[in-house]
Amino acid sequence: MSDKPKEQDPFKPQEPNIPGVTGNPARYKPAPTPPRAATPQFRNSAAVAEKIPAQKWLAIAALSIGLVSLAMFLWKHSSAATQSPEVPAAVPVVDLPPAPLQPVAALPVGPGPVATTAELAKPWSFKRFEFHTPQTGDNLSAVVVHLPSGVYWGFSLREPYGTCELEYVTDLGRLEREYGFRADHPMVADPCNRAVFDLTRYGTGPNGVVRGAIVSGQGVRPPTAIEMKVRGKQVVATQLEH
Repeated sequence: MSDKPKEQDPFKPQEPNIPGVTGNPARYKPAPTPPRAATPQFRNSAAVAEKIPAQKWLAIAALSIGLVSLAMFLWKHSSAATQSPEVPAAVPVVDLPPAPLQPVAALPVGPGPVATTAELAKPWSFKRFEFHTPQTGDNLSAVVVHLPSGVYWGFSLREPYGTCELEYVTDLGRLEREYGFRADHPMVADPCNRAVFDLTRYGTGPNGVVRGAIVSGQGVRPPTAIEMKVRGKQVVATQLEH
């Protein structure tokens, strides 16, 4: 046996030789074996296996419903767009003869009956008529009035010695506004010269006094009188003042 000491590796230091420790086999224990992966329980693995197919089915169902809804929406709008609007049926044209014209109520013409006592029953009631003048062949517009005294007085609406048409005014407010005359009964008025005539009073005519005195404005004479007579229930115009 050689007494020559072992050569020492300069890069690996020599372990110290400790009595009772160095070379003790108990000091070198093998490394513990790493634990094995825990095996999942049978119940959990089954739950996972069941969970995945259920989610897939729900997704498939939701996707199917969405596709069906989209298809119905597109079909509805496409059919509405392509559908032609309803055209109302043409109304048949019926060639009817023209309706006959309604006859206009003609004014009574004098000389002759122009009103009834029933039509003129109230005081200041009146009725228009026409009076034919044989001398000129004209039909003069005229009015007959039932005066409060019971007299039926007729007169021509043509202005004496003029062409303006007189009017029988029953609206007392209008009479005051337009002619500036306040009265308590209807009056005859001349819109051309603003004259107002009162049938309850007499004025001067070419052949004497005549009903219809001028109470306002500038007039020449009272309205031209037409003689009226009552025959039974008829009020008759007989002749024009000369």
